Amino acid sequence: MNGIHDMGGMHGLGPLEREAEEPVFHAPWEARMYGISQAMTGSPDWTIDYFRFTRECMPAAAYLEQSYYEHWYYAYTVMMIEAGMATLEEFRTGKAATGAERRDDAAPPDSVAPALNKGHDPRRTIADPPRFAVGQQIRTRNMHPAGHTRLPRYARGKLGTVHAHHGAHVLPDTNAHGKGECPQHIYSVVIAARELWGPEAAPKDKVYLDLWESYLEPA
Repeated sequence: MNGIHDMGGMHGLGPLEREAEEPVFHAPWEARMYGISQAMTGSPDWTIDYFRFTRECMPAAAYLEQSYYEHWYYAYTVMMIEAGMATLEEFRTGKAATGAERRDDAAPPDSVAPALNKGHDPRRTIADPPRFAVGQQIRTRNMHPAGHTRLPRYARGKLGTVHAHHGAHVLPDTNAHGKGECPQHIYSVVIAARELWGPEAAPKDKVYLDLWESYLEPA
């Protein structure tokens, strides 16, 4: 795409700059933010999909102006407030509210590493057989949901081919909103760059996307 930054199909955001020898963290506070996010006490309602949706709800100007880990700080602040774990005033002052009930559910230090190493497995077993086969031509749906989805805007209504089948996985569209996991089959779909971006795209370039079954239609 000639180095033009593209976010969900929107153009005009300037070049995508590649930083040579980019460090893992650009400042100590970023490492601290990552550590806090991994070790903090969370709500049972928190999922990776809910986290992503919360980031998407940032005002557009703030989303574009702030850095990656500033997005994380925003998301976890909102999530903690929505879960009733802290108040906005407590974040503003850095002090517990007067009369706030003291929590005693922090994870023991020796339980953090095993929990991180275990991770989260979104794979599920379902009875329904896959609707699409490897090699089958499909068209992505031209959908515009009000909430979270993992179907990129630039890839909607496009012809592609099923490259691989990855079994059933949790559906982000419902899981982000507390409506259940609703697992579906997920496929690796290959779409030609020219199908996505027109004749100016490189003729041999392709994009591979992991897409849930409800995102696809027979071609």
